[in-house]
Amino acid sequence: MELGGQIRKRRQALGLSQEELAERVYATRQSVSNWENDRTCPDIKSLLLLAEVFSASLDDLVKGDIAEMKKQIDDEEKAAFRRDSVILTALFAVMLVTCVPLAMLWRWRGLAVWTVLAAVTFAWSLRVEKWKKKFDIQTYKEIVAFTEGKPLTEIEKAREEGKRPYQKVLLAAGSGLLGLAVSLLMLWLWRRFTAG
Repeated sequence: MELGGQIRKRRQALGLSQEELAERVYATRQSVSNWENDRTCPDIKSLLLLAEVFSASLDDLVKGDIAEMKKQIDDEEKAAFRRDSVILTALFAVMLVTCVPLAMLWRWRGLAVWTVLAAVTFAWSLRVEKWKKKFDIQTYKEIVAFTEGKPLTEIEKAREEGKRPYQKVLLAAGSGLLGLAVSLLMLWLWRRFTAG
């Protein structure tokens, strides 16, 4: 963060001591010291008084901090998206692999456990979809570029947006086929366990 450095630099440029600056903004010398060392941030009233003393706009005084905070928030959101994507992949893999073993091991209870796992996976997929919508990423290429921190060019972005309608149709068809396969598997398991 740059606010502390900005306050120190501007105070020194005016030839003010910490005590003199503190008197002008109705604060204590310790508060000014804490601001300059980034231990605390001034409240909005103090920021306005500091901007007035330094003959600077509030934007100039805190601009570096805002840019740094925005970058930090972006980095945290990207990390959360990556984490949620990995969790979704793991949940989906576990869901696919455990259906038959759970049904064979615990019969109906196993299918109930698998249904709960499928519901959790579905809920997690909605969470990932919210991230994708927030970052306006839908296609595989957009997702890969986003997670690597490389923005697509305008032409690449336009091409990917052109693919979205087709990919949605394919995704819907694939989801339908997967749902049909899971339903047939469940029907087969039900018949097998009710017959024997």
